[in-house]
This record gives sequence, C-alpha cells and structure tokens, in this order.
Amino acid sequence: MKKFFLTVLLLATFVLSGCGGDGKDTGQAGGNDTPKVDSKTETKTDSKTEAAAPNVKGDLKISMLNIGQGDAILIQTGKQTVLIDTSDTDERELLVNELEKFSVTKIDKLILTHPHADHIGNAKVLINPSNKELKANPYLEKISVAAVYDNGIASAAPLYKSYMKAVESKGITHGALKVGDTLDFGNGVKFSVLYPTSEIVAAVNGGDKSDPNNESVVGKLTYKKFSMMFTGDAEKKVESELWADNDAKVLKCDVLKAGHHGSYTASTENFVNTVNPSYVLISCGPDEERRNTYGHPHLEPLKNYLAHGIDAKHILCTRWNGTITITSDGKNFSVTPETAVDWLDDWMAQKKRDGKK
Repeated sequence: MKKFFLTVLLLATFVLSGCGGDGKDTGQAGGNDTPKVDSKTETKTDSKTEAAAPNVKGDLKISMLNIGQGDAILIQTGKQTVLIDTSDTDERELLVNELEKFSVTKIDKLILTHPHADHIGNAKVLINPSNKELKANPYLEKISVAAVYDNGIASAAPLYKSYMKAVESKGITHGALKVGDTLDFGNGVKFSVLYPTSEIVAAVNGGDKSDPNNESVVGKLTYKKFSMMFTGDAEKKVESELWADNDAKVLKCDVLKAGHHGSYTASTENFVNTVNPSYVLISCGPDEERRNTYGHPHLEPLKNYLAHGIDAKHILCTRWNGTITITSDGKNFSVTPETAVDWLDDWMAQKKRDGKK
C-alpha cells in the first residue's frame, strides 16, 4: 500500500512539473505571429541588475543611445547603418563615444525628426566637421554620412541652417519624408512614414505657424514579424490623428519609442492601447542636466503604460538603464539595457509626492 501511494505521489509530481509555465515572457497575446521576447537578467547583490547577453542572434540591432537629454537611435541591419536624430550640441562627446563603441564609420541614412536642438544638435558635425570639432572629437574623421532625411519643413533655427549648408557643401543626398514614403534600410528592414502629411508640410512652408514637435517624422520599422514605432517628439495631437487615420494593424508594434521623452504631452491611452507594445523605451537625461528641467519621464504616460498591462520591467529609460539595445532575427527579439535597474516604482512615488503630472 505504501508503495502504491508513493508511486501515485511521484506521478503527480511529474505531471505538475511538466504542465507548469517555462517562465519565459512571450510578449503580447496574439497567436503564432507574435514574436517571443527574451529579456533575461542576472541579479546582483547590490539590488541592481545587469542584463545578460541577448539570446537572439539576429540581423537587426536597434540601440537607443545613452546621450543625456535628447534622442539618438542607431539602427544596424547588416546592410546599412541608420541614425535617427543626433542629440544636443552639449552631448556631442557622449554621442561620438557611443558611435565609436558600436564601430560606426558610415551612416547610410541620417534621419532628423524635427529641428529642435536635442534632436539635430550634432547633425552638421557628423556631416562636415570643422578642424576644431575634429580636434575635440578625433573619431568624427572616421564617420561619413551618405544621405540625410528630414520632414521637409524649412526652419529658421541656426542648427537647421548649419546642417542644410553642410549637406549642400558635401553634395549629400537630401530627402523630405511624408506619409506614404518608405525607406529601405537593407536586409528586409523597412521604415514606413506615418507622419507628417503633405498638407501640413505645405501649410507650414506656406507661412502657417510651425509646431516642430507636432511636425515630427513618425515611422514604423518592420523586419519580418518584428516592428517598432518611432515617434520623435510627436504629442497628443499627432497621436490622435494617427489613431483616427490608421487601422489598428498599421499602428500595432512590438516596441514603442515613447513620444517626447516620456512627457505627459504624449502617450495617450488610445495611442498606447492601439500600438499595443510589449516594451516602451524612453530617452532622457538626469535632473542635473539643465535641459531636463522638465523632469522627464512624467507620471501620466507611465500610468498609461502600466494600465495597458505593460510589465514595469519592460518600461526602460536611458536615464537609469543606459543604452538600450534590441536584437531581432525577424521572428523573435530581445531587449537588453546596459543596466537593468528597477527604477519605475520609486520614480512614480516621487512624482506623486511632488504633485507632478
């Protein structure tokens, strides 16, 4: 009798262990087309964590660079190297160091989402550096830019004029992006432009008041089954238009680059719910930098991400996590921060104490 009960117990244990979950995060529900997500971390004794090397060895690597307050996102497809935005002038050394770290020597496509300093600050220097700039950052001499794209809206901003002058002097291809355009990043990676519309571009160039954030180039990168939404500094107004003008299938992405550095001016409920990301990436600098006097990221969008069901560990920010790298083979993808710090709860609690949005 004892042997009988022992046998039953062993069989039960085997069945339970075989039916349990494997602990892997497979991202969003949605059938066989949903990429699996691998974001393993190794816990350290100081309560901070460092991400383990990604298991996905793919053809696509996307790195949100840790360049302080601003945006600079590096895309490497194996065929082309693309840089979306160039951070601010005061972050030049950080940007050059990051490009050197990733062994960037040729930028096939430089995309500038809108003419604010924290996005186009180093465009001219990458295109045509002066002797003084080369002396300060010698690695610039190794970098060349083949083509430059922006939203096609002329600006009186000195930084805009300087990079346009550099483009002309170097004879570099220049293109203006609008809804319906598609860029080929090589190796099957496509970038479909969702904003701005040709009507907005024509109106502003015709004399209407410019609203640079809400004229940002917004685009969806796709590589087989993987996708990521790039938003520049687009705010609620643009998100509402995108939500109204596009089918949910068009906006659906695995990863969302948070609009406007995680500001409450972006990441509306409808937009986040429709994009339906597994991960959100935020680019911003620490408080001590004068440009992040806005206190990014803000509480309201963080609440929206969590309310949508995004795992707190999947909301990453360069301010705490450093450079954040996505690797994909087009079917699966992994997201690896330089430092996997659980910052979200403490930051949200601080925002609530301070009475911030």
